[in-house]
Amino acid sequence: MANDQQQKTDGRMPASVPEAFLERAEQAPEKIALLFDGVGYSYRQLQERSLALAAALHGSGLQPGDRVGLFMDNSPDFVGAYLGTFLAGGVVVPINTQYRQVELEHILSDAGIRVCFTEPRLAPELARVRSGLPSLEAIIETGFLLEGFLAGHGEQRSIMPSGDAIAIIAYTSGTTGRSKGAMLLHRNLISNIQAVCSAWQWSATDHLLLTLPLFHVHGLLVGLNGTLVSGASVELRRHFDAAQVYNALRSEPITMFFGVPTMYTRLLAEAELRTEPPRPIRLYVSGSAPLSPQTFHTFEQVFGQPILERYGMTETGMNLTNPYNGEHRPGSIGMPFPGQEARVVDVRTREPVGPGTVGEIEVRGPHVFAGYWNQPAATAESFTTDGWFHTGDLGFVSDDGYFTITGRAKELIISGGYNIYPREVEEVLQGCPGVAEVAIVGHPDGDLGERVVAAVVRSDPSLTTEAVVAFCRSRLASYKKPREVFFVDALPRNALGKVQKHILSAQLDSGE
Repeated sequence: MANDQQQKTDGRMPASVPEAFLERAEQAPEKIALLFDGVGYSYRQLQERSLALAAALHGSGLQPGDRVGLFMDNSPDFVGAYLGTFLAGGVVVPINTQYRQVELEHILSDAGIRVCFTEPRLAPELARVRSGLPSLEAIIETGFLLEGFLAGHGEQRSIMPSGDAIAIIAYTSGTTGRSKGAMLLHRNLISNIQAVCSAWQWSATDHLLLTLPLFHVHGLLVGLNGTLVSGASVELRRHFDAAQVYNALRSEPITMFFGVPTMYTRLLAEAELRTEPPRPIRLYVSGSAPLSPQTFHTFEQVFGQPILERYGMTETGMNLTNPYNGEHRPGSIGMPFPGQEARVVDVRTREPVGPGTVGEIEVRGPHVFAGYWNQPAATAESFTTDGWFHTGDLGFVSDDGYFTITGRAKELIISGGYNIYPREVEEVLQGCPGVAEVAIVGHPDGDLGERVVAAVVRSDPSLTTEAVVAFCRSRLASYKKPREVFFVDALPRNALGKVQKHILSAQLDSGE
């Protein structure tokens, strides 16, 4: 097990990510933990920076349990503020840097954030909403203002958080109304990343190339936490750039790369422009949105190795993974991580169903969050009495234990009494000549209840509605074919590349 080396001499495992990080800093203080913009930061330097930020937060009056917002781009200061908040006893609230007035007001107010770290380029967005947020006492910008904040509180002091303390309030993407704050405890984070390190054989010898945003659980709770807990190193980039990533994969000692499907399709497009392929690395991982079997197979052909697809959520961290040693099954999210459970239940009776039968996926284990912040009713609705969490994702499990997602329960289309899973139709139409991207949604229909609607981004401007419908009709039952096709310039996506179908439906309704 890759994380066996984390065990203390008294036989106890670290109770939190910051505790594991401080142990790594004691074991290998001069080892490079983080590379950013060509500058290396050792474990000792990260430790000192984190402790200084913890002391400054203490000196500013932060109390254990107070919420601290991180409205920041990827940077060493993000990492320092993240660890420093934990070591001050605070609760981290990561905030998507694409959010603006409405989203910011909701999160800052709902979480009762007292202190918010941000960047000079983002500070004006916070200034616009600050007057309506009496709980927000301080906005600390990176650069000169942050250094001044640190200089005013010199004594290093830290609190080692307990496993049962809230570590993070992570707000969901809000695809169906206002986003909810998922309360993740320190023991949720450490148990989850230990399971990930074990499953993926993540060790101190690894070097991760990370271009995912740290405000998202994929980048933060997997990429950063895994590095700090395993004692590895991470090369952090501000954002994803296909050409730069391709160059790094060819020339740098990278062993791991984590991405979303959009990143892999762009790397494939970049490969078409190159004559030299990247050298093999130990592990490519994809998540946060479905990876099409077509992309999986093409990537394996071009890059010479398969992508490992996994499945996680804001509320749980990582749930399932294809095996590191074993079949990476295209279209499947694999099996539960060590120490975790998953099952499929009927959406009406809530009883477990057999292999091959589609139902809602439920998960259970030490990684599952404690509930939604200030929303006891929503929390109660999300769990069974014996601790199973309703993911809201539809899927099935094979005879040999591989899980496959077929769509979201709330995206299920019921047309003429038939259940239609959008992902099934989308995967078929991805193979239609002239289709670059496609998303399937359901619209109200007076006769059928709902009708299937396709939004298509064309790679061939001559592609017609008739061709799209005919391609689908020849490969699927007739009731699954689109009854309307809209050609659009782009599909609305969130920061991690997931199609925002509620926005798409509204756009199609309004004719935009």
